[in-house]
Amino acid sequence: MKRVHIIISGYVQGVFFRHNTKIKARKLGLKGFVMNVPNGNVEVIAEGNEKEINELIDFCRKGPMLSCVANLKIEYEEFKGEFDDFTVRF
Repeated sequence: MKRVHIIISGYVQGVFFRHNTKIKARKLGLKGFVMNVPNGNVEVIAEGNEKEINELIDFCRKGPMLSCVANLKIEYEEFKGEFDDFTVRF
């Protein structure tokens, strides 16, 4: 099992990025969360199998239709198994 911490920058707030990320992550069977951060970025922490983690990263590179992703900061962390679902945090 893997854990990834992703920071997405660009035009990523107010374009349903969190909602669409939650849908994608749940379809992939991942656990974790997505949230807006005050500086305009979106933060994702996801845990699951490597293949599905990579699919979520690919999704985050593009984002939903109205978004414009400028950059992804990706850090792999130690798997903790602390999540029961994938949620949107506020």
